[in-house]
Amino acid sequence: MSASSPTTRTVLVTGADSRLGFATARLLIADGATVIAHVLEKDRADETMERLQGEPEPGRVRLVHADFTRLAEVDELGRALAAELPRLDALINVASIPAPQRRTHTDDGHELTFQVDYLAPRRLTTALTPAIAAAQGRVVTATSKLHAGGNIDYSDLDRNRAIYTPLAIYAQAKLALTMFSRSLPDTAPEGLTSIRVHPADFEIDLPQLRSHRTAPVDEAAALLVELSAPTTPVVNGGYYEGPECAIPAALVRNSRARTRLTIWSNQFEHAA
Repeated sequence: MSASSPTTRTVLVTGADSRLGFATARLLIADGATVIAHVLEKDRADETMERLQGEPEPGRVRLVHADFTRLAEVDELGRALAAELPRLDALINVASIPAPQRRTHTDDGHELTFQVDYLAPRRLTTALTPAIAAAQGRVVTATSKLHAGGNIDYSDLDRNRAIYTPLAIYAQAKLALTMFSRSLPDTAPEGLTSIRVHPADFEIDLPQLRSHRTAPVDEAAALLVELSAPTTPVVNGGYYEGPECAIPAALVRNSRARTRLTIWSNQFEHAA
């Protein structure tokens, strides 16, 4: 799958300080796109910028930072970019973490993985939907097929009472993210396209679960770039495993469940 896009495109890639995020930003730069590269960890910003600027055809690249463990920083970045960008051709949500071995909460009071992998990208994406819709643009969200094993416990979204297991926590966050991304075409301004992608054989956060541990990150990045291009036909609201449209978990297909998650997420964030 080749990655080609017009030189005038502006694309925001979150998690550009991760392997997949960096590879995605690098391919977009090579295609001549203007790339806004978001980093989660501020102390990796200089290194990430240096590596991206060292590409053979660097194009235009700008680095931004927001720590997804701090929702105030996510909101600040969303407001700043929304005010600055009347149009955004694509947002590629890559930023993500595996669940830690022990129950961990952020300063905002949320379970760490649920906040970083779901609440933070949800808030940033929502802030930028007008700019993406204005460009007839796309939101491409890297998720995991492990979402199918997830469960949403609305009475305990932070898993304060349930037994803590990293895989269950990770699956819940990816399920919530996949449900949110499916709802976007119904709730965002007209013109926005949203798809969710499990990138081929590359498990974004849990390499130990890859069927081939050497699954090349460049293939996964090329898939994200290709699906973000306006010339690539996609199913709006579709879920992809690799380049093929697939069937997501039942809760993702349930509009009532998605609406309930939206309502609870809004209350949940504001109550923290």
